[in-house]
Amino acid sequence: MNKLKLVGLVAATHTPFQADGSLNLAAVETQAGQLLQNNIHTVFIGGSTGENHSLALQERIELTQRWTEVVRGTTLKVVVHVGSNCLGDAQMLAEQASRLGVAAISALSPSYFKPRTLGALVEWCAAIAAIAPETPFYYYDIPTLTGAHFSMPDFLVQAADRLPTLAGIKFTNYDLMNYQLCLRVDEGAFDIPWGADEALLGALSLGAQGAIGTSYNFAAPLFHRLLHNFHHGKLDAARQEQFRVVQLIQILARYGLLGATKAVMKMLGVDVGPVRLPHVHPTAEQTAKLRGELEQLGFFDWIAADTPQPTFS
Repeated sequence: MNKLKLVGLVAATHTPFQADGSLNLAAVETQAGQLLQNNIHTVFIGGSTGENHSLALQERIELTQRWTEVVRGTTLKVVVHVGSNCLGDAQMLAEQASRLGVAAISALSPSYFKPRTLGALVEWCAAIAAIAPETPFYYYDIPTLTGAHFSMPDFLVQAADRLPTLAGIKFTNYDLMNYQLCLRVDEGAFDIPWGADEALLGALSLGAQGAIGTSYNFAAPLFHRLLHNFHHGKLDAARQEQFRVVQLIQILARYGLLGATKAVMKMLGVDVGPVRLPHVHPTAEQTAKLRGELEQLGFFDWIAADTPQPTFS
């Protein structure tokens, strides 16, 4: 297995639905094209942004199949989230992803019957990763959603011997102390892409090289400028871009973050449909109000402004 490092911005993509809530796989090509135009070259599909727990197993299989078809012949790489509360489903998704030649797979902790010990979590991940012995594996740490609270530096130490394909951790956690410790396990042997868009600058200052997030679908220019300014020592300018992101996410969160981000995608010409219950999509009136707030904020001007080529991608 080739060692993988996710460098630069990785878009955690939405799963596109029709107005009636059924899959709209035809929209994937539009999603991919928009990301490439915005210098995004890796996608993370079927994760939290992709409403993975709201998808049937067959839908997840079809989503992975479609993305791998669409990216063929492009520079886009695909990372597939295969996690599930059902180990057999996760293994089936891992086998498919591996067979299709994706760049990597990733999995959350189960969140209904949660692992009681770190060792149990490691064994769960090992049982998934073993099905794809040639595909890099990332554990997806997002304890606010899974309720699985374990030391990630300890996870890397324990999992290193049990998961030969362990590439690292998708770190969606604001714990910068443990983030630093993860970066230094085994002299930096593991890739730890950052997963909280609104705090990317803090992670960069500690050594982050890659980031996986929802906002890169619709606000990539802000983040490319943030990265460019950070890597060229222009910290005040980088802070300004990061604060713009914070203001943007504050507005989106008031309307229900996931539904609001899908509404923004449609405003930008990429219709990924509504969210599925239990998420709630903004009404037409709320969407109009959201657009007004974004215009007042300057969001549409920000993403239309000149953007440097990414420092890394």
